[in-house]
Amino acid sequence: MPLVTMDAMESWREVREAMRGFALSLPEAYEDHPWGESVVKVNKKIFVFLGVEEPTDKWSPNVGVKLPESNGHALSLDGAKPSGYGLGRAGWVTIPLTGPLPETEVLLDWVEESYRAVAPKRLVAALDASSPGDVPG
Repeated sequence: MPLVTMDAMESWREVREAMRGFALSLPEAYEDHPWGESVVKVNKKIFVFLGVEEPTDKWSPNVGVKLPESNGHALSLDGAKPSGYGLGRAGWVTIPLTGPLPETEVLLDWVEESYRAVAPKRLVAALDASSPGDVPG
């Protein structure tokens, strides 16, 4: 798996925005801001944690996704860890955006996997019928 190393303070914004934009393109997905953080939900359930807009002393750029199938792969990334508050036991992984990352396409696949894990079956069927997840490579 090729890792992409970039200028950490700027590139994470681009990766985060790509993940956010892709998540919002999925059927009936919408952005919300509980706890002052950005999340993307479907059917009132979070499928991507995007964190806050600007890093602070207590928060560095990361994303959280539910990966019932790929969590082992995601956890192999430097700094990745099971998500807190007991979410890790349900397959949630927190991935830092400031270290080496897999190609953006892999991250978008993980966003889609997370969506599929929480979305109602009818929306997963709509996704399969339309295939908006096909990212030109």
